[in-house]
Amino acid sequence: MKIAVIGGGSSYTPELIEGIILRATQIKADEIVLVDIEAGKEKLEIVGSLAKRMIKKSGLPITIELTFDRVKAITNADFVLTQFRVGGLDARASDERIPLKYDVIGQETVGPGGFAKALRTIPVILDICKEIEQYSNDAWLINFTNPAGIVTEAIHKYTSVKAIGLCNVPINMKQMTATILEVDRDNLNMSFAGLNHLVYATKVFVNGEDKMSTLIERIAEGRNMNMRNIHDVPWDKEFLQALNALPCPYHRYYYMMDEMLIEEKEAAELRGTRAEQVKIIEKGLFETYKNPNLDVKPKELEERGGSLYSEAAISLISSIVTNDHAIHTVNVPNNGTITDLPDNVVIEVSCTVNSEGPQPIQVGKLPPELNGLIQQIKAFEQLTIEAAVTGNKQKALLALTTNPFVPSSKVAKLLLDEILEVNQAYLPQFSMKALV
Repeated sequence: MKIAVIGGGSSYTPELIEGIILRATQIKADEIVLVDIEAGKEKLEIVGSLAKRMIKKSGLPITIELTFDRVKAITNADFVLTQFRVGGLDARASDERIPLKYDVIGQETVGPGGFAKALRTIPVILDICKEIEQYSNDAWLINFTNPAGIVTEAIHKYTSVKAIGLCNVPINMKQMTATILEVDRDNLNMSFAGLNHLVYATKVFVNGEDKMSTLIERIAEGRNMNMRNIHDVPWDKEFLQALNALPCPYHRYYYMMDEMLIEEKEAAELRGTRAEQVKIIEKGLFETYKNPNLDVKPKELEERGGSLYSEAAISLISSIVTNDHAIHTVNVPNNGTITDLPDNVVIEVSCTVNSEGPQPIQVGKLPPELNGLIQQIKAFEQLTIEAAVTGNKQKALLALTTNPFVPSSKVAKLLLDEILEVNQAYLPQFSMKALV
């Protein structure tokens, strides 16, 4: 089995290698190819050397290859994992800072920040998919590149690649729920439905007993249901009880927009944006990775984020390989699963996974209290994809205006002009004429 990792020089890669080692009996990988761009040569060599030491320590017969040749990496691969960032952390920092200038939330995966990231990312992922179609047309693409739902939808709409979008939010929500309810995660059953970074847990059962009301009570009491990198603005008990579903941590940006904007602006002023903080963390991480005696994933990686990433990714691959029909929450085409949404859009939903891939568990009609926000964000996502593929500025303007973070078409136009100007090196699909 050959696994290609695009963005192999990422600081997350040791987490992925650890996951492959821990599930070696199920996955039985023979070859792992880490590929990156030449500008990331130093990082790829540092991460690749650590990966080789980890594999050597494990005693597993797995070869690790480093390359800048994407086609070579993809050719005859069984799985292609994507975890890249077009423009690097500097681009992310601009995604976070530009919206704040207009009193709009600046976050890398949602709102204008996620929009800008999608514009840069979608053309690149579609090029990768063309190579998969040509050189490894039966490979599974596991996409971890954000915004994962939007990117995965673009893949399904414009290519024939077997793609699954993956996010670590649902598995972290399940782990946190188990902690709050003081139960083993294996005894906890949760149903998820929605969109990437807009997913709800609609059912929570422990050994067959409904525990949603207990979970809401405990969260309202102050039990932590937060994730790293999202400020811990507390949930309102009456609101959660009215909703009768568990929002993901990213819902704070929508349901507590004023408070989150204040938090973001204060944090950016005091500590820098999250991207600026991550640059400092990564500098230390790569120095740690250089240690020739280091042959395990270092604890410092936890500060980078991405908790349970490898478990989510490698257990998903394991289910495809072993045909175990385990339940995973992933990003897949809707195809009637949520009846309120078009068939050809991508949703994040609980699925059983076997050798044929994810089989979504039917959701049906969503209650209006969930459906309203989902419909609005899905419209934003569809317009963003169309803008990214065509370079149509009118679609881009409509996308930003549709997003609930953006207060008016005037602000949307200002945001769009600046996003296009700052990102022009990564957006050849757009001309740089002023929007009229």
